[in-house]
Amino acid sequence: MAKILLINGPNLNRLGYRDAETYGTTTLSDVEKQCQAWARSVDCELDAMQSNHEGDLIDAIQQRGADGIVINPGALTHYSYALHDALLDATVPSVEIHISNIKERERWRANSVIGPACEYTIYGRGADGYRDAIFHLASHLAMPATTIGYGQEPDQIGDLRVPGPASPVMVFIHGGFWRPQWTRDLMDRVAIDATRSGWATWNIEYRRLGNGGGWPNTSFDVAQAIDHLAEISIEHDLDLSRVVLVGHSAGGQLALWAGARAGRPTNSLGADPLVRATDVIGLAPVTDLVKARSLSDGIVDDFLATAQTHTKVYRAASPIDFLPVGINQIIVHGTADSSVPVEQSQAYTRAAREAGDRVVYHEFNDVDHMSLIDPASEAWRTALSAVS
Repeated sequence: MAKILLINGPNLNRLGYRDAETYGTTTLSDVEKQCQAWARSVDCELDAMQSNHEGDLIDAIQQRGADGIVINPGALTHYSYALHDALLDATVPSVEIHISNIKERERWRANSVIGPACEYTIYGRGADGYRDAIFHLASHLAMPATTIGYGQEPDQIGDLRVPGPASPVMVFIHGGFWRPQWTRDLMDRVAIDATRSGWATWNIEYRRLGNGGGWPNTSFDVAQAIDHLAEISIEHDLDLSRVVLVGHSAGGQLALWAGARAGRPTNSLGADPLVRATDVIGLAPVTDLVKARSLSDGIVDDFLATAQTHTKVYRAASPIDFLPVGINQIIVHGTADSSVPVEQSQAYTRAAREAGDRVVYHEFNDVDHMSLIDPASEAWRTALSAVS
């Protein structure tokens, strides 16, 4: 059983009492108890400590013998090169986590000297960021990936896992309504599950809002990442005759766009693809961007850089408006989804079938948004078996 060391730095003992608007009302004790449960759920043991003193944190890194580290350095994030060096010297993977969105607060908070010493950084997800950090670290320890760039920008990268020669490929496209704090770690566990089932998995990152993303750059990143499989296959011997795109939430919008691009003999969605997808799995996909405008505080308008509801931009980016996609589709949604209403998938399925597309639709009662990317869930098992 892998051992994870959870480190919380200065002032985090005040969680639940300190600036609740920024940090929430969950206490440090509650965070540590929840982290213990999250670690057990992924077959890890977790040891937690907190100190307001830099040297105590360094001593813990050096002496506690963990297989991996999750660290919220507090204000030490911005100036502790000693902590940076200790993490580098530890020679075990570490994940930096911040409860608040440090990119949208005071300018000085956006800079981290700890991040470059860590394998990954998670921020702006509230206390749930601890869960995501533990899950990502556990995934890294269970099945390390090879991270490969598909372009020149920092976010134009993906994590490749290959179970053996001539493996078919699944491309994973995460959601988060294109916001920068939501990243490809969300798809780690289902990607590993697919790899264990015999699929090579390519879990991609892309530029999001504030990092050069938005329409159409984000979509073009996804297309470029998929096409890069042709180059990757030279070294890793992939079977590109079977390529399945798996998109969750806003990643479902991107997957369906990329699937339509691959499914049309005369491509009206950009350059003809080098790698053509055979199937798309949409997990609670955002399929109607006009109706999605009310879901999350104008983020769709930000993505499209427009405040108009009926424009060519919306029709070009909205899956329900560029039907037929032209390839096999599996759409999965839960009725308890409070992030993307199940009606999005119901309406899309009807429209896609009327347009002549081959669509299999699975609806799960009392299943929420994030359960679809839980490898133990019936919803994910159903989606995976549909293409196996």
